[in-house]
Parts: sequence; C-alpha cells; structure tokens
Amino acid sequence: MDLKLSTLLCISLFFSTILTPTLSELCNPTDKKVLFEIKTAFNNPYILSSWKSDADCCTDWYNVECDPNTNRINSLTIFTDDRLTGQIPAQVGDLPYLETLVLRKLPNLTGPIQPSIAKLKHLKMLRLSWNGLSGSVPDFLSQLKNLTFLELNYNNFTGSVPSSLSKLPNLLALHLDRNQLTGNIPSSYGKFVGTVPDLFLSHNKLTGKIPTSFANMNFDRIDLSRNMLEGDASMIFGMNKTTQIVDLSRNMLEFDLSKVVFSTSLISLDLNHNRMTGSIPEQLTQLDNLQLFNVSYNRLCGQIPVGGKLQSFDTTSYFHNRCLCGAPLPSC
Repeated sequence: MDLKLSTLLCISLFFSTILTPTLSELCNPTDKKVLFEIKTAFNNPYILSSWKSDADCCTDWYNVECDPNTNRINSLTIFTDDRLTGQIPAQVGDLPYLETLVLRKLPNLTGPIQPSIAKLKHLKMLRLSWNGLSGSVPDFLSQLKNLTFLELNYNNFTGSVPSSLSKLPNLLALHLDRNQLTGNIPSSYGKFVGTVPDLFLSHNKLTGKIPTSFANMNFDRIDLSRNMLEGDASMIFGMNKTTQIVDLSRNMLEFDLSKVVFSTSLISLDLNHNRMTGSIPEQLTQLDNLQLFNVSYNRLCGQIPVGGKLQSFDTTSYFHNRCLCGAPLPSC
C-alpha cells in the first residue's frame, strides 16, 4: 500500500475514534448544562456521580431519562440518599420537556417547593415525598394542567389545603397526607373539574366538617383519618357509587351509622375512634368483597347483623362501643 495513503487512513481512523463519542452524543447540550447546575446546587452528592461531562446524559447517566424522539430530558428521579442536602434547585424549571420529577426519601432536602416548577407544562408526575420540605402547598401547582399524580406526603408542609388543586383536569391521585396542614377541607374538592382523584389527607390537623359537596364525588379511595374533623360523613357513601376504600378513623365525626347506605364495591371501611351512633346496617352483610372493617371506639348499639363478612372480623373491629352485641362479641 502507498505510504501516503496508509498514513491518511491511520490519521482518519485516529480522529474518528476521538470524535465518535461527541458526534453520537444524544443528550441535548442545554439540558446537560442545566443538569450540571442541579448537581452543583445539591453539593455534588454521590448519588449523582454518574453525571460526568464525558458521558452521554441520555444513555450513561443514572437518575435521568430522555424522550427517544426528541432526546430531551423527560424524567428526573432522585431518591433514598441522606447525603443529598439543600433545597430544590430553581434550575429544575429549566428542563421544559420534563414529564416526571421524583425527589423522594431525601431527608435533608429542605425548604419550599420552588416556583420555577410551575414552568414545567408537560409534567405528569410530581413526587416530592418523604423529605424535609416545608412552607405551604403552593397554589401555582394548579398551573400544571397535565398532572396526573401529585404526591407531597411525609413532609413538614403547613398552612391550608389549597382549593385550587381541584382545577387540575387530569389528576388521578392527590397525596397531601402526613404533613401539618390546618383548616378546613375545601368545598371545591367536591367539584373536581375532570377526573375524580384518589384523595389522601390523613395525618394532618384538619378541622371543621367534611364538605357536603362530597356527595357529588365518587372517590375510589379516600383517606381523611387522623385529623380533627367533625359532623356528618354519610355523604361520602351511596349505593350508586363505586367507592372501594374509605378511612375516616380517629376524627370526631358524629352521625347515625344505621342511616348510611354503602356501595357494594367497598373492600375496606375504617371508622374507628369517632362518635358514631345508631346500629350497624343490615345492608353491610351484602358486601361480599369487604376485607377490612373497623367500627371500634364509637357509640354504636344493637346486634351485629349476621351474614356476609361481618363475623369474619375479630372483636377488635367492634369493641369499645356503647352496647354492641352478637358474634364476634358476646351474645345479646
């Protein structure tokens, strides 16, 4: 082979080897720059050690995913690291194609939810749970019209439950439980504009009555337990609803249980530690799918109806009432 041609081939091979990683990199350079800023804001934690300048963020970085059609970052997921410190970086809002944002089980992630998150118009899933976040649950989250899943539980949020979240048309689940929220449940939560989400408001400091507008809502799952709610809760139930799981335990709810009509779809009903009166309705014997049932620590009387699943639950589901009797309690 001609020496000159051989030399040219070697040079060509050398440069192609060097340039190939750069030429084939999928990661959008603007997104990559933003991610490095996020890493710096988090004080360069070990969990983000794969975020290197000589690696492709779409293929080689952990914690991020790219849309295969646009190669833009559409998912950022960081979880379970007690060495990550700081607040949510404002730069998170500079990833305009983000659909999933998960910052979870980061106990040293503190401070408020950044307003820049409102810029993420494509966001479908926002999970900021099991952290040390504080401040209010901001109204600007209602601007994220594509949200289907909002999880803010296990934090230190204070203030009221924002009524504006009922304006989210695609919401399937709303988790605000296990915070320090106060005030009433907004009446707008009986008027969600789109789908009816699973609603989790338990383990807060909510007061007042359950909105009567809940009569219009067909929640699949609703958990209002461990608050300080009072008054009637019968509007949550209804023969024509398809509700499956209801937990109203450890409140101060006071209504006549014997007048409530339940949906046959119920699989879990927990009403313990309230002030309910009346008797257990005979209709509950028709709930063939009932797997959990607890009415203990109330003011119920009368014989426990025989049939269905009611005798399959032990005495702890019934004890500490005014004058309940019959299996599994002592006979009347």
